[in-house]
Amino acid sequence: MITLFGPPEPTLIERLKESVSKTRSQLAETVETLLAVERRIDPALLAELETALLSADLGPRTTREILAAVKEKVDRQALTDGAQLKAELKAQLTAILQGPAGSNGRQAAEAGNEPRVTFIVGVNGTGKTTTIGKLANRLRAEGRSVMLCAADTFRAAAIEQLAIWAERNGVQMIRQKSGADPAAVVYDALAAAKARGTDVVLVDTAGRLHTKSNLMQELEKMKRTAAKLIPGAPHDILLVMDATTGQNGLNQAREFTGHVGVTGIVLTKLDGTAKGGIVVAIARELGLPIRFVGVGEKIDDLVPFEAKAFVESLFE
Repeated sequence: MITLFGPPEPTLIERLKESVSKTRSQLAETVETLLAVERRIDPALLAELETALLSADLGPRTTREILAAVKEKVDRQALTDGAQLKAELKAQLTAILQGPAGSNGRQAAEAGNEPRVTFIVGVNGTGKTTTIGKLANRLRAEGRSVMLCAADTFRAAAIEQLAIWAERNGVQMIRQKSGADPAAVVYDALAAAKARGTDVVLVDTAGRLHTKSNLMQELEKMKRTAAKLIPGAPHDILLVMDATTGQNGLNQAREFTGHVGVTGIVLTKLDGTAKGGIVVAIARELGLPIRFVGVGEKIDDLVPFEAKAFVESLFE
């Protein structure tokens, strides 16, 4: 029989489960093994649990805090068996991930009738330009008009790469020649977006190491330029992080946050790592909400992050 409809679209939790399969085998299967037998919750079990959490890249600080909360409940006999311990772990992880949600006021701020401006920042190789293309696709699907701003003028290939994404999404793009002043490109893009009544402007910035003070100052100049044209802009500064870098990415993220006021994280390549626990470490140690996660290579493989769905995907 020929059907007119393809298979149903996978749910968010199904997509997350697929993307964190490597982490699940590292963390959840270890936890299940620890708790499958009727073991007493004793120091030896907690030590093995600590190893499992560290292996998934939750980080020493976050792991210590989770285990301290677990041990406190064990000591007063509020946790007595494996099922309760698993439920407590899930609750702890969910609470950490939900904590930063909406913590930055600029996330909730509306741009009024002006275009909403989002800067995409990060080091080279994290997938910033690809993330912009995927984000543009999501916004278009929601019925919003989008303009891309090619403010990465250091790398000629970046402008061409962004142009491909603009064409693919059927959206406008403002560009200048390679080597132009990035702040000037931002000015042109925002002026054009205001004139054309565009809903959202996504600004591609050059990949920069947090140690390069001149490039960080340039980013500050771009922010000032945006604010002159549109009060309150940029409304969001999303830091794109590569999940496969694990704890190494945290120092970079701290510096970016300190220098340019990051409002949220986009975590790419989550499907390529067994250390998906970095999601928890980011939320706990940076105090920033994770807005989106990349779960594959296709244009629609960027999904909004949901704490409960992520934790369930780790343990189911």
